[in-house]
Amino acid sequence: MTSACGINCDVCGMLKVCGGCVAGTDPKAQERLDKVKQMLGMPCPVLECAMKNKVDYCLKCPKFPCDLMYQAEMPYSKKLLDIFKKFKA
Repeated sequence: MTSACGINCDVCGMLKVCGGCVAGTDPKAQERLDKVKQMLGMPCPVLECAMKNKVDYCLKCPKFPCDLMYQAEMPYSKKLLDIFKKFKA
């Protein structure tokens, strides 16, 4: 399954922590966000943002790479985000 960040949950190091994700436009996105909030005590900021911006995945968002990704440094490193930024310029 591909998460809102654009990474396949099967290869993400957070899978054991959050239990997996969905696309930001998935009909079950709000349900998943609520479940993650229950598990972690806070909502997933990436899924929340994808839902707010009505995008499947961060890579499809016109704001990507954004401050949220730079602050989190997960799942993308700052170096990779800088590379993405160069391609969008």
